[in-house]
Amino acid sequence: MKVRAPGKVNVSLRVGPRRPDGYHSVASIYLAVSLFEEVTATTSPEPGVTVSLSPESTLDLDELDIPLDERNLAVRAARLMAEMTENPTGVHLTITKRVPVAGGMGGGSADAAAALLACDALWGSGLSKEELAHVAAELGADVPFALLGGAAVGLGVGDQLSPALATTRFDWVLVPAPFGLSTPAVFSELDRLRDAEGLTVPEPTHVEPAILAALRAGDAGGLSHLLVNDLQRAAVGLAPQLRDTLGWADSHGALASIVSGSGPTVALLAADAAAAADLAEELAHQGIEALAVHGPVPGARIVSDTLL
Repeated sequence: MKVRAPGKVNVSLRVGPRRPDGYHSVASIYLAVSLFEEVTATTSPEPGVTVSLSPESTLDLDELDIPLDERNLAVRAARLMAEMTENPTGVHLTITKRVPVAGGMGGGSADAAAALLACDALWGSGLSKEELAHVAAELGADVPFALLGGAAVGLGVGDQLSPALATTRFDWVLVPAPFGLSTPAVFSELDRLRDAEGLTVPEPTHVEPAILAALRAGDAGGLSHLLVNDLQRAAVGLAPQLRDTLGWADSHGALASIVSGSGPTVALLAADAAAAADLAEELAHQGIEALAVHGPVPGARIVSDTLL
């Protein structure tokens, strides 16, 4: 059973103060983009969950330290599904990696969402969308959105989702970094910066209505003036070289640029598909990896039910 699930860009990300439980409340607008992870689940004669990485992955797997044990979010998702459905059958997961690892685009969360849906279908569990979303929330804040896809407002720690209307295509160019950033480290750096400045911020309770209006209208130009990410300065503080990528956008025709989530992937908003293709080509000529993508796209979907 093969399932694909999308990575995401945070069009808007407001972050509240550190809570007593160590987490931060957020108010975010997620946009699923056309860079997909794939997970194939096959019945295994061995009990439990095993995992491997597909050679069809577009990432350089030799340069990445991707755990293949219980630290892998897809493994945790499959184990949780087995426990909930009391399914004793072993399963092997084959993951095709395309979303940058530790890049602020929710690649691991997409793997988990795909594993949930693949195991549900493989085992005939018959869980409803609501039940799958509840399981997804136990795995991480971004996993429910990888299931949902499209565009959505995320409150709480990002897991309280409300679909947002965005029927028109938005084109982006993603610039992955040759390194990752730890999400907890970026949040900690934001806390440090705020403490050093004596800055007190309120709990975020809503997103900017103007951003939702721009999404509804398909207004890329209007959206370009509204992109915001409270984590961006923390990510840049930990990885100052991101300033070059963000600055490059201003002089090469991008409408706007933003660090995606906790970074370090930078997302450049383009006027249309042709402009995105030109931006990606120009970056490639300079030896910089760039990926032209668009959104919104659907969340986790079954793409094959042929057992491999």
